[in-house]
Parts: sequence; structure tokens; C-alpha cells
Amino acid sequence: MNLLDLSKFERFVRTFKENEIIFCEYEPGDTFYLIQAGRVKIVKIIGNIEKIIDILKPGEFFGEMALLENAPRSASIIALENCKLLEFNRSNFEALMTGNPQMAIKLLSLFAQRIYDQKRRFAILTLSDEYARVADVFVMLAETWRLEYMDSDTGKRVYNNSVADIAQWAGMRADRCRQILIHFQEQQRIKVFNDRIEVTNIHDLVRFVNSRRNFQKNQN
Repeated sequence: MNLLDLSKFERFVRTFKENEIIFCEYEPGDTFYLIQAGRVKIVKIIGNIEKIIDILKPGEFFGEMALLENAPRSASIIALENCKLLEFNRSNFEALMTGNPQMAIKLLSLFAQRIYDQKRRFAILTLSDEYARVADVFVMLAETWRLEYMDSDTGKRVYNNSVADIAQWAGMRADRCRQILIHFQEQQRIKVFNDRIEVTNIHDLVRFVNSRRNFQKNQN
């Protein structure tokens, strides 16, 4: 995200060591962070199980919901490695926005997209059926156009994602994800290659996910 001349904001820098907790789910907060160096993971407790929702890299941001809504943190953030972050609180964020309206519009647009992305990824993790979670990852990526190739007529989609990527979004171990992908491959729903994964018909996976989500809803 090349929105800021980061050299002007050195006074806002904070550093965190590998595995250090930046903030915890449910705690109050009024700051958000821009990543200058290092990676962080977003972790949420779902059904007493800690699940990784996402991994963020330099140029990305987090913590904006507490700032915008004055709400408790919706997830925990942990440094995956030594990190250098820019920390903005409500007062200096408002000064930043009023001083550069064009930047404000761009940031608010990114905030809105991030809100949608987080809610969509959380929807995947709420599925109790592991097969549906894996299938819903492909549906989500197709919805957000994060793919290499698409055919509107046949429903074919090609993803430049690894098994580890899919496992991360589905909130499960990579070996378990691979087992599920092999199962889908045996059903001729997908094809797994070393450098990509092809979905034969995304509409079939959409129907599968919706049926499992409706079944789960009716069971509750």
C-alpha cells in the first residue's frame, strides 16, 4: 500500500519481537498499525480453538476497527518475526486525515474492503464441516478475483495458491487440507498441480458450500 511517505512518520514507529503479542482479542484499543517490516498473524478463538485468520505483510495495516468503531479488538495480533510498525491513535489519525483528504479517501476505501475481507474469512471458519471450509476458500477467492484464470461459461477457475495457502484460510493443518483436496480431486471437482490448483466448476462448489451452511444452520 503506497499511500504514505513513511519517512515522515518515524516518530510513530514501534517495534515488536518475534512471537510478541501486539494486542489481544476483546481488549479495548484506540490505535491501528501500518506494517513497515516483518509479518504478523491475525488469530481468533473459535470454539475454544485458536485459528489463524490471516497473515499480513509490509504495506498492510490492522487494528482499524477499534479506531473507527471504538469497539474491543475483534482478534489477537502476534508478530511472526521481528516487526517495525507505525502506530496511529485517534488524535494523530484525525490530524493525518484532515491534513490530507485524498489520503483519507483512499484509506477509508481500504478500511471498507478490509472489513468485508475479514467478515468473509470469518464466515469460512464458522463452517463446522471441514470439506465445506476448504471449498468455501475457493469460492471466496473467486468472489474477490484472486485467481489466475476464469472461464465464465464452464465455471473453471485457476488459482496460483499452494495447499498451505488454502489450509491457512480454512483454519486447518496443511496435511489435513491436502487430504481433503485429494478427495475433491478424486471427485473430479479440482485438480492439484505443483504451481496451481484448478477448480473444474466453481458453481458446483458454491452449491456444495451453501448446502452445508444451510444444513448447519438448521441443526443449530
